[in-house]
Amino acid sequence: MKPYSARRARLIAHMQAQGGGVAIIPTAPEVMRNRDADFPYRHDSYFYYLSGFTEPEAFIVLIAGKENRSILFCRDKNLEREIWDGYRFGPEAAQQHFGFDRAFAIEELDQHMPKLLADAPAVYYALGQDEKRDNRLQRWLHGVRALSRSGVAAPTAVVDVNVLLDEMRLFKDADEIAIMKRAGIISAEAHCRAMRISRPGLREYHLEAELLHEFRRNGSQYPAYGSIVATGANACVLHYRASDAELKDGDLVLIDAGCELDSYASDITRTFPANGKFSGPQKELYEIVLASQAAAIAETAPGKRFMDGHDAAVRVLAQGMLDTGLLDKNKVGSLEDVLEKGDYRQFYMHRTGHWLGMDVHDVGEYRDAPDANGNKPWRTLQPGMVLTVEPGIYVRAGEGVPEKYWNIGIRIEDDAHVTPDGCEILTTGVPTRVDDIEALMRG
Repeated sequence: MKPYSARRARLIAHMQAQGGGVAIIPTAPEVMRNRDADFPYRHDSYFYYLSGFTEPEAFIVLIAGKENRSILFCRDKNLEREIWDGYRFGPEAAQQHFGFDRAFAIEELDQHMPKLLADAPAVYYALGQDEKRDNRLQRWLHGVRALSRSGVAAPTAVVDVNVLLDEMRLFKDADEIAIMKRAGIISAEAHCRAMRISRPGLREYHLEAELLHEFRRNGSQYPAYGSIVATGANACVLHYRASDAELKDGDLVLIDAGCELDSYASDITRTFPANGKFSGPQKELYEIVLASQAAAIAETAPGKRFMDGHDAAVRVLAQGMLDTGLLDKNKVGSLEDVLEKGDYRQFYMHRTGHWLGMDVHDVGEYRDAPDANGNKPWRTLQPGMVLTVEPGIYVRAGEGVPEKYWNIGIRIEDDAHVTPDGCEILTTGVPTRVDDIEALMRG
């Protein structure tokens, strides 16, 4: 539990630097799916980042003052409920196991919070995420103000605690990187499994089932997000969900899927032929996307800006669109014209990456603080950051578009850990080269 204790201490230090106060971080609520059935429970990422505690109905309270304290409120022991729902730590065992200074039953939260907030200069809390919790905080503050005649003062400021935590979470430590590497290995094996079994006549959901099997077989608790398994024209839908479309001879299959392991996400996309052999037009576009990814990875290093990789990828993609005739040079002009006017967006309309961590679209600012002129430059990459690199080309059928490319959707995505010397790709276990993909599928 040392990493979690160290993170709580770091957050308290940040609070002390701003004058001190009380931080309140709740976990996620349980959500009913329908009558007597819950959605699978997943704890809040901020809460888990500071605790490692996965039970519902829990709050973390951190006090930065004359005496720094960390307090956990959690469900009490209840042997009858444990028969139905499983083991509960209870406050006493949770305090010892998770390294908190104190722990109380969640039923005591309303009793303790006005006392803990008394004379605190500020409350660190993420307002606006849950109306019921916001109202509860208001009641605690009213309780403190009711004691004003006794010389007790309520906090005079509310600070968004997530702003501090976002910056902490943006930089992964060695333990986090180790988990993400393992998640990348599991997800890569799942993609390889899907490639091996692919053949015309299967359905998209057959491949999704193979992914889920491999995730769970290797210890992943959940998919990190809803898996995208898209064949043929479906691959041109960016957030397509695996359905029942049939894999047809001559079509490509795009799979965007990754597992979650110990609360950390992986995110991989691969595109391959359903029959195991790329056609000429498919290979042409695929090689362009692969080259654009290589260009983006080369720009993923300390000192580079977050958008440098995107700009490098776009330059390669746009040139490829001109070379293949996807973009008509007589109409759009030169490469520089295409980049300036954004004509490439007809076939490539998203950004080349995003932060990755406990959430698949992880927290963290994408821009640095404003410069002397008030401009906010793109974030400078630093060691410990993890981001995806995922260029693509999506060609819908349409007037003026060469028919041989119609309904080809291609994306190649890997997870990059920024290191002192450049970046480390965490998802190399599944091939990207055309020859390697075809060889894997033949095998």
